[in-house]
Amino acid sequence: MSLIPSFFGGRRSNVFDPFSLDVFDPFKDFPLSNSLSASFPELSRENSAFVSTRVDWKETPEAHVFKADLPGLKKEEVKVEIEDDRVLQISGERSVEKEDKNDQWHRVERSSGKFLRRFRLPENAKMDQVKANMENGVLTVTVPKEEVKKPEVKTIDISG
Repeated sequence: MSLIPSFFGGRRSNVFDPFSLDVFDPFKDFPLSNSLSASFPELSRENSAFVSTRVDWKETPEAHVFKADLPGLKKEEVKVEIEDDRVLQISGERSVEKEDKNDQWHRVERSSGKFLRRFRLPENAKMDQVKANMENGVLTVTVPKEEVKKPEVKTIDISG
C-alpha cells in the first residue's frame, strides 16, 4: 500500500517525503479545467509553462542526488540555487518557438514558459559543496551528506 496516493502525481511510493515543498493541486484533473483551457488558452497548462517538470530525488550513503528531465534546455537557461533555510531551488525557462506567419500548426504539445521546483534539504546536507551538471537534457544536482558521527560510548567504573 502506498502512503502517497497516485493522485499526487508521478510514481507511487512507499515513502512519505516530508522534505518536498511540492504543492498538491486538487483541480489539476478537474473536468472544468479542460473546458476553461479551451475558452481561455492563456490559462492552459500545456501552453503556459512546464510546471510539472519531473524530478527524481534519491539518497545514497554519500549524497542526495536530484535528477530533472529538461529536454531542449541549455545550462544557461537553468538556475540552481540554495537558500539559507536549506531549500534547493531549480528554475528556468523554455522560450516559445518563433512563429512564421506562413506556418500552419497542426498540434502543439511541447510546453514553454517558466518552471520552478523547490525541495527542503535535510540537516545532514553539506550546503557549501553542492554540485550541478547538465548532460543530454538531464540536470543532476548532487548534495553531499555529512558523515553521521557515532556516539562515543565511555564505560564508567563503579566504585564501592
